[in-house]
Amino acid sequence: MNNGNPQSHRYVGMWVTKDGYIRHELLPDGRYDEARGNRKSAYQGRYSLEGDHIEYVDDTGFTADGDFRDDVLYHAGMVLYREK
Repeated sequence: MNNGNPQSHRYVGMWVTKDGYIRHELLPDGRYDEARGNRKSAYQGRYSLEGDHIEYVDDTGFTADGDFRDDVLYHAGMVLYREK
């Protein structure tokens, strides 16, 4: 998957579930950090973007994906919103 230039990608930043329990921070270097509840850095790894599709590979090798639609991230049954 072509990651292009993640530093300038429009999806870089923090994405959170409505209740704030799950937080995905998409970092400009192509890495991500996911927090769950009080557990900071519950999952970390890399991500790649192709258009509005995101692929995750965590540091243990687990993979997942998602799609951005109308500035909302749909990932593994979760709905995440850009943190303002």
